[in-house]
Amino acid sequence: MTESWLDQLDWGADELLPVIAQDAQTGKVLMQAWTNKEALLAAHAEGRAVYWSRSRGKLWRKGEQSGHEQELRGIYLDCDGDCLIYEVEQLGGIACHTGRASCFYRKLENGAWQEVEPVLKKPEEIYK
Repeated sequence: MTESWLDQLDWGADELLPVIAQDAQTGKVLMQAWTNKEALLAAHAEGRAVYWSRSRGKLWRKGEQSGHEQELRGIYLDCDGDCLIYEVEQLGGIACHTGRASCFYRKLENGAWQEVEPVLKKPEEIYK
């Protein structure tokens, strides 16, 4: 019997892998989340980003509340088999719950974290 593509990943003790969501057009890193086997199978089958929410303890389909879904364009595995990249089309242009394009909106400058990306839409307008 051949090993499935899912079993070729190095899941580790917690059965989770980090996933980086990257914009398919620009290459910009949008966010980091986690996946387990169930979430990865769902993402592959549905063609959209599905993650494992550690805080909620359940599957999380990106955009299920905000409408800011991520359509999958590719799934990439790193050389060690323990980290993934979801290449996505970010619908609505907002990946972060703060209303920004990317969750990585703070940059270390002069010994302090500076916000370097604007809020595109206020969170209270996204999550009603």
